[in-house]
Amino acid sequence: METTTENYQLNSDLTLTTSSSGSPLFVRAVALALTQENNQLIEYRLSFKVSPELYQRIDSEALFNLKPQVRGSLRGGEFLPELDILIEAMLKPNLLPSLGVDATTFEEAASYILNLNQEQPDAPLLLTENWLGLSVTQPLESGETGYRTFWNYISPSAIAQAGSSSEEISDKIVNFFQEWTQTSMSGMTDKAHLEMLEEMVNFLKELADFVPDTFTQKIQAGLKPTFRGGQILEAIINFFTEDDWSYTKIQGEPTLSLAFQGENGKWICYAKSRTEQAQFVFYSICPVNAPENKRSSVAEFITRANYGTIIGNFELDYTDGEIRYKTSIDVEGSNLTFPLIKQLVYANVTMMDEYLPGIVSVIEGDVEPKEAIRAIEQREANDNADSSRS
Repeated sequence: METTTENYQLNSDLTLTTSSSGSPLFVRAVALALTQENNQLIEYRLSFKVSPELYQRIDSEALFNLKPQVRGSLRGGEFLPELDILIEAMLKPNLLPSLGVDATTFEEAASYILNLNQEQPDAPLLLTENWLGLSVTQPLESGETGYRTFWNYISPSAIAQAGSSSEEISDKIVNFFQEWTQTSMSGMTDKAHLEMLEEMVNFLKELADFVPDTFTQKIQAGLKPTFRGGQILEAIINFFTEDDWSYTKIQGEPTLSLAFQGENGKWICYAKSRTEQAQFVFYSICPVNAPENKRSSVAEFITRANYGTIIGNFELDYTDGEIRYKTSIDVEGSNLTFPLIKQLVYANVTMMDEYLPGIVSVIEGDVEPKEAIRAIEQREANDNADSSRS
C-alpha cells in the first residue's frame, strides 16, 4: 500500500460556525495536509491560529470536539495570554467523500474550503462539530506548550505510519492514556471511561465506511489490551441486545438494569462492568427483603444453599435485608464472549428462580431453613427423575 501526505501552506482568514449557536469563529488558516492511501483520500487536516480569548470560548464549549475525555495532559505549562494558539484539526471521515467530488487534486482540495466562505457559508465543512481537534499548541521561545488528543493517536495518517503492526497501534493508545491519566487521575470515573469508549466507537463507525479496511482492523486489534473495561461493557450490551432482553443503562455507571420473569417470580437484575478490574458481575435481586427478625434464618438458608454451589453464590445485606445472587468472571488477558455471558446470566437467574420459593417460605411462612432447603432439593430430584423418564 502506498501512503502519501502533501502539505499546503495557507495564509487566509477563515470563518467557521457552530450549529448550536450559529455565531462565527474568525480564525487564521495557516496549513493544510492531505493524506491518500492508494489514491484514496483518507485524511484532511487543517491548521489554524486563534487568539487566546477565542481559545477560551473553544475550550469552554469543547468546540472541534475538544472534550475533556479525549484530551491528553497539558505539557510545557499554561497558555500565555499574549500569544496566538495553534489548533490542528481533522475533518470527520464521513465528510471525505463529498470533498473528493469537489476536489480532485491537492491544490483544489486546499482552496475548496477557502472558497466555501464566499459561496456556502453554512456548508458542513465550516461547522466546528465536523472537525476533530488533534492538537492545541502555543509556540514559545523555549519550545511550546499544549496537548494532543486521542484522535491524534489513531488518525489515519498515524495508523499508516505504524505500518502493519497492531502492537504499534496499541502502543499509541497506551501512550495517550498515560498522558490522559496524568491530567485526569483524580477525577477518573467509570463514566469518563464510558464516554471515552463512546467517542471511540462513533469514530470507528465513521472510519470504517470511508477509509480502507486495514485501518479499522489495525485500530480494533490495537484497542484490545487498552480498553478492556470498555470492551466488557460493549460485550454486555451486545449480549442483552442480541438475546432480546429489555434493559436500561444506569446513568453515569457501566451498569445495565434488567427485569427477569421466572417460573416462581419476577425480579430486577444488574449487569455491571468493573472497568479497572476487567471483571463482569451479574446480580439477581430477590423481590422480597428479609425483615430484621428473619435475617438470621435467611442467613442460615443461604449458607445451606451456597454449600456445594459451583457457579455463583447468594448474599445477604444485614443492613437492609436485601438478598441477591451473584455470578462473576475476571477476563483480564482474555475476551468476554457471548457464551461466557450467557452461562453466567442464565446460571444466575436459574438459581434465583429455584431458591426463591424457599426464601419466601422462610420469611413469610415460618419454615425452618433446613426444611426449606430440603423441599427445594426434593423438588429438584423429582424434576430430574421426570426428565430421565421422558
